[in-house]
Amino acid sequence: MSSTPPSSVPARAAWWQQRGVLWALLVVLLLALLGTAIILAQRFQEAQAQAALELEAHNMVSDIRTGLNRNVQTLQNLQNLTDNEESWEAAALEILFQHREMTRLQWRDARLRLLSERHSPYYDDVLQQGMVYEGSQDLSASCAVAKRSSAPAFSSSQFWPGVPGRGLELIEMCLAVSFPNAGSGFFVMSYSLQGLLQEMIAREAQRGRVISFTEVDGTRLAILGTSRYERMLMAQVVLELPGQVMMLRIESPRELLTTPTWGITSLVIVLSALLLMLLGLLGYDMRLRLQAQRNLAEALAFRKAMEDSLVTGLRARDLQGRITYVNPAFCQMVGLSPAVLLGTGIPAPYWPPELIDEYQRRQAVRLAGQTLPREGFESVFMRHDGTRFPVLIIEAPLINAHGQQTGWMSAILDLTEQHRIEALQRASQERLHATARLATAGEMASLLSHELNQPLAAIASYAHGALNLLDFSNLHTPMSSPDVEDVRLAVRRIAEQAERAGKVIRSVADFVRRREQDGVLARERVPVDGLMEAIMPLLGLQARKHDIQLHIHTPPKCPPALCDRTMIEQVLLNLARNGIQAMPDNTPTSASGLRRLDISVAVHTTTEHKEELVFAVRDHGLGLTPEVATHLFTPFFTTKAEGMGLGLSLCRTVIEQHGGALTYEAAQPSGTIFRFTLPVADDAAV
Repeated sequence: MSSTPPSSVPARAAWWQQRGVLWALLVVLLLALLGTAIILAQRFQEAQAQAALELEAHNMVSDIRTGLNRNVQTLQNLQNLTDNEESWEAAALEILFQHREMTRLQWRDARLRLLSERHSPYYDDVLQQGMVYEGSQDLSASCAVAKRSSAPAFSSSQFWPGVPGRGLELIEMCLAVSFPNAGSGFFVMSYSLQGLLQEMIAREAQRGRVISFTEVDGTRLAILGTSRYERMLMAQVVLELPGQVMMLRIESPRELLTTPTWGITSLVIVLSALLLMLLGLLGYDMRLRLQAQRNLAEALAFRKAMEDSLVTGLRARDLQGRITYVNPAFCQMVGLSPAVLLGTGIPAPYWPPELIDEYQRRQAVRLAGQTLPREGFESVFMRHDGTRFPVLIIEAPLINAHGQQTGWMSAILDLTEQHRIEALQRASQERLHATARLATAGEMASLLSHELNQPLAAIASYAHGALNLLDFSNLHTPMSSPDVEDVRLAVRRIAEQAERAGKVIRSVADFVRRREQDGVLARERVPVDGLMEAIMPLLGLQARKHDIQLHIHTPPKCPPALCDRTMIEQVLLNLARNGIQAMPDNTPTSASGLRRLDISVAVHTTTEHKEELVFAVRDHGLGLTPEVATHLFTPFFTTKAEGMGLGLSLCRTVIEQHGGALTYEAAQPSGTIFRFTLPVADDAAV
């Protein structure tokens, strides 16, 4: 019979003691886990119950608002019954029967004087005993708000005592209405806060709970239900009405966690399984971390490759102005390596020595928190070889992951090429301006040659007439007094036309140069009759030559025009001469006796309520063909063998310089009408 060696007994006892400690630790751990799970479950259940209670409180507030809005719509339907007091009271009583939360309905005029009222039959024993209930003191203020906002407004709540031991907490709603036959007024609805809780909250939500209205400071106004439990969950929601703010409070009994017997065992098994799963989760987490590290390394490599490929220089500086990062484009721009740039402060090695003071002041402003504009600013940098080049700096605060500013991030663009292109563009623009000036000079020369044709032709005509008279008198008899007067008239006409040619030269020169005197164009007050009289000698001579009748019409008391007299006379002469040349002797209109030129003036009021003169020159020729009308105002386009093609183009330019417009249209039954407008000279015009 064998026996256990004595030396092994203490060793085995020590081993069991160690295992007991381990089991005790395991049991304590499991109990701690179980207790923690039960506490967490209890808290989770309470959190769910609290969230559900708060959601239900929000739904109750929404139901109350919806019910009040329906009551407002019901109240608005009473506007159509205000022409009959009995029908209004009957309808009001019907509304009070249907809505137990309402205690009284009043009809008041615009001055809040009572016209009619009805009391709820459910509150007669409270409201109609003792003093007569006249409403709260801030009713007028609520009605004023309702009238101003065209929406219902509520007054502050107040307690109205009834019979001993009873009373009501009331609020009043005022609604501004317009009656079909009684003008404007107000409907005042009195609500019982107790009735609002009973009637506008579902019966299922009331069971086993304490629901109350309280002030914002916690003062209880009305309560529904009684509390029979010591542990209660509570939820509060703001009920905000126009003119009144209350709190809806719900108190619900707190339920204890009831865990079945099998639930504890299942919980222990689940906890044990969770302990085993932790290792797997840790391994999975390590794989995820390794994958995240690889992704981060790839993202960093991609970002660095992207920054290295940019042609825009990037520079980061801390709040003290020291450079913390530069990309290769910036290093290539300034000709310095990253080792030289990183860590350098103020002054920077790429600042020109002559601009260091200015850049230091700008840096001080930036470090003081006064940020520069986000659109950027231009500056000048210096390369390593000493050459200067312009740059555009766009700078923004550098914010870290915690939302704190750690420095400044700058994007730098080299503007050397851009400035070179701008210089080329400026040189090209200057060449264009020179070309435009040459074109203007040519236009002036063409205009002078065109406009001087008429006065020079008239001078030649008068000169030949005078010579003919002199030759006739030498061959036959001495000139008589009438002949001498004719010669004098012809010589006077020669002098006038010579003076007119000089005026044309001066006016055309002013027109081309667009010269201004004292900020106003060189214009004068010119009577319309004076314009017509000035052109009549030449125009009448040409009309008689072509056997054309002239009809000139100006309205009585026609206001004067504000214009350059000589240029407008030339415009009228050009248009009239074109009209005469549009009616040659062989036109079909000559047989019907319509060889007539009409010149008229009318006063027109613009949409800006300003007066302007409308000149119209109408001929009775064949009119304009579509091909001619397309190029009518094109310079150097003409249908005449001796024409230069500048008349109408220059006429339109002159009229537009005066602020008017030159237009044309076909006349009926034949011919063309040219119209142009001139401003009317006011009393202050000189």
